[in-house]
Amino acid sequence: MGEVVTAHSGFEALDKLRTNEKISILITDINMPGMDGHELAERARRIRPSLKMLQLSGREQRKGGLPLLRKPFTENDLARVMQQTTGIC
Repeated sequence: MGEVVTAHSGFEALDKLRTNEKISILITDINMPGMDGHELAERARRIRPSLKMLQLSGREQRKGGLPLLRKPFTENDLARVMQQTTGIC
């Protein structure tokens, strides 16, 4: 497994995507203050079109064709969905 890079906002995540080419997958919650996960995914695609993405939510509906993992989930659930949908894990 690779290194985990965290961001405290969608804007910080976009900055990290611009400066860190090693990031291979974006895992984001849909409900976030300031910029929701859908907007983050759209903006991230403009920066890195081939970036793999996984969205997390306990209540939002899937949007934009991205894989969605429902909360709550286990570490095994996350690993399984990442492998099935992104090939990474």
